Amino acid sequence: MRYISTRGGCPPKTFEEVVLTGLAPDGGLFVPSAIPHFSREEIASWRSLSYQQLAFKVMRPYVGDCIPEDDLQTLIDRAYANFRHAAIAPLVQTGDNEWILELFHGPTLAFKDFALQFLGHLLDYSLQKRDQKVVIMGATSGDTGSAAIEGCRSCSNVEMFILHPHQRVSDVQRRQMTTVLADNIHNIALQGNFDDCQNMVKACFSDQSFLPDNRQLVAVNSINWARIMAQIVYYFWAALQLGGPQRAVSFAVPTGNFGDIFAGYLAAKMGLPIEQLVIATNQNDILHRCISANDHRTLPLQQSLAPSMDIMISSNFERLLFHAYRRDGDQIAALMAAAKQGHMRLSDAALAEVRQLFASHRCDDASMLAMIDGVYSDSGYLMDPHTAIGLDAARSCRANAITPMITLATAHPAKFPDAVRRAGYPEDPELPAHMADLFERAERFNVLDNDRAAVEHFMSQRIGAGS
Repeated sequence: MRYISTRGGCPPKTFEEVVLTGLAPDGGLFVPSAIPHFSREEIASWRSLSYQQLAFKVMRPYVGDCIPEDDLQTLIDRAYANFRHAAIAPLVQTGDNEWILELFHGPTLAFKDFALQFLGHLLDYSLQKRDQKVVIMGATSGDTGSAAIEGCRSCSNVEMFILHPHQRVSDVQRRQMTTVLADNIHNIALQGNFDDCQNMVKACFSDQSFLPDNRQLVAVNSINWARIMAQIVYYFWAALQLGGPQRAVSFAVPTGNFGDIFAGYLAAKMGLPIEQLVIATNQNDILHRCISANDHRTLPLQQSLAPSMDIMISSNFERLLFHAYRRDGDQIAALMAAAKQGHMRLSDAALAEVRQLFASHRCDDASMLAMIDGVYSDSGYLMDPHTAIGLDAARSCRANAITPMITLATAHPAKFPDAVRRAGYPEDPELPAHMADLFERAERFNVLDNDRAAVEHFMSQRIGAGS
């Protein structure tokens, strides 16, 4: 398997090379040169597999010959060893043919653990083999940072810098990052919003001259292909639990940076019968406006009660557009240049292609709070705000009652106690036992201006200082 850039401006690379590169040199994102495809008979034969065994089947074609099969299975087994539910990703029924896929049973209570626990072990494996040290730099709207830190904190060849928007993540989300006091972990609270953090990361990746000669940046955001690859697995897992591939299924996905739902698109391309993928947005609804009205204007970002979705620049949308434009890198480069100026518009053919599988919905804070309250009142099931937005979209966009509709539960409600209490829940949801003392732990982070020189200086002064 080889990987190419969405903008067509760099030679193909191996799986290991793209994992250690992040952004392509031309500014694009890496995608596989071909998408593997499985027959329905082969997919059906996986129904009795454990989650870990299924992950091997789904991911193996993307890895190619970069990792021996036994080593890959070992990395997968280690990645999911600390999940707190035997099913790894259990399904809970909330209505007639309506299901919640719980993706918050990992160490940091969010779906990001599925990819970042695997990525951490993968990086450790690859870097030890190459006797190489790297600098991980990532931006988080709340959950990526803690999952990345948890996944990579023990990697001896990694120095990590995570940027989060100052005072724009929940207290639980912040503390999950800032109470990890390892010498190789550095938390930066950037004055700005998530898009500012993401833009800072991209700018640093574009010119890494501030790094020592023996270091390079590695991405842990969903621009890293390994993260997308690991997330494909739970689409197959959920479908197989509900009668797939003999019956089609649909998914509603709380969507920010578009990586999670793009994994669902790839699952469909790989042969999984998916009838609908519903993009669920909050009031920062650029993706909904694009899909429903071809309106991709970049509007001012609004702070919401679902902060992980407070994003106006969805990086992985470029990967979908690459396929919608028939893998034409030149067209994507031009399209992304227009998007940077705030006036991207899709061609009629590309928009029609996207709409074949995707629907979209906007859910504001008021509707989200009503959904949390309504579902809890009806069934006693408590959701976090992002999952509630997903379920609101699922119920609003569902094409028919026959096809199972699965909403991805992306975080544990205890990560967002303020929103849950505002929805009418009488107390803060309890954190699991391994986090019960979270608010008693010491914190360490640095608040920096949204200034590239300041961030690069901060990083250059600390790289290697603790080793």
